[in-house]
Amino acid sequence: MKQRYDIAAYYWPAYHDEPRWRRFMPKGEGEWQTVRAAVPKFDGHQQPRVPAWGYEDESDPRVMERKIEAAVSHGVNTFVFDWYWYENQPFLEEALNRGFLGAPNNDRMRFYLMWANHDATTLWDIEQSHEHRVIWPGAADRGAFDTATRRMIERYFGHPSYYLIDGKPVLSIYELGTLINGLGGLEATKDALGAFRARVRAAGFPGVYLQAILWGNIPKSPATLPGGGPPGDRTETQDNTIRYLGFDSLTNYQWCHYVTPRGEYRAWGETAAAAWERWADEFSVPFFPHVSIGWDTNPRFKDLRPDIVNGGTPEAFHGFLVRAMRHVDTRGLFPPLITVNAWNEWSESSYLEPDTVWGMQYLEAVRDALAT
Repeated sequence: MKQRYDIAAYYWPAYHDEPRWRRFMPKGEGEWQTVRAAVPKFDGHQQPRVPAWGYEDESDPRVMERKIEAAVSHGVNTFVFDWYWYENQPFLEEALNRGFLGAPNNDRMRFYLMWANHDATTLWDIEQSHEHRVIWPGAADRGAFDTATRRMIERYFGHPSYYLIDGKPVLSIYELGTLINGLGGLEATKDALGAFRARVRAAGFPGVYLQAILWGNIPKSPATLPGGGPPGDRTETQDNTIRYLGFDSLTNYQWCHYVTPRGEYRAWGETAAAAWERWADEFSVPFFPHVSIGWDTNPRFKDLRPDIVNGGTPEAFHGFLVRAMRHVDTRGLFPPLITVNAWNEWSESSYLEPDTVWGMQYLEAVRDALAT
């Protein structure tokens, strides 16, 4: 029987080695280096987080095969791979290229890309993480944009497991403001996206389905833009930007983007979920609800970071996932898509993968929610 909802978990492809990653993770095991070294910074602080499967190399197809099996057997039927492009070349692609696409069971689940076009900073180097100094800018000019999107079309969009909506390959953009700045403004961005759509159509698709990550990085623009609101209306909104650029939908990446991540998980989630109905009314395109699992980035820092969410449990996560399903039903969203942060954000303490505290219970919460 066809699954009633598409549960799409973000995938942070940080747990394998590659030459440029060694600038930040010199031990050659990717961000497992950071996760292993985490220590509790106060009584009751749940660090380190220890993976039940061990510190595996995700670029190994056999390792990815087990991840896929665990995901789909519990109802997570889509991975959204964080995809990076710095200095006009890809970064951290091998989890997808060699791991996922090499796994013999990748036909059992779907995937799509989220262009994680934020700056690469010293955040990834624990000795300098407090500086947030930019190493590689995330903004792409027109030449880099064209090269990157051609790679998406040629390498990924045509794969049988790529996630399509209305026959169109889905591409999510993490920082829409950064995209606009890199391309030189709204008009230049509209032109670049138009050329991108034409290339996707030339590859045999009806177009590309663009999804924006909703948070403060989406700039507001006036309704006087072509395709905006009523004539003479100078109100500036994020929806005007979405409408002008022709984006098709919205979702979130993490609740921390719009609700300060402090205190109890349930209170954090209640505030976050309360925004879904408002956004559904404010925007002219569908908003797909998002559920986060937790937040604690202390593994990446030597000093205590106070933005910590505590008290999260599989049961509480289950409740918000059911709430997201009801939102999808009430709003009649198609496809019935829900995003989750994340499959494996270990250094941010937000993951579905089994650990030594909860085992498989977060994945079982997904399975049980789908059974309601």
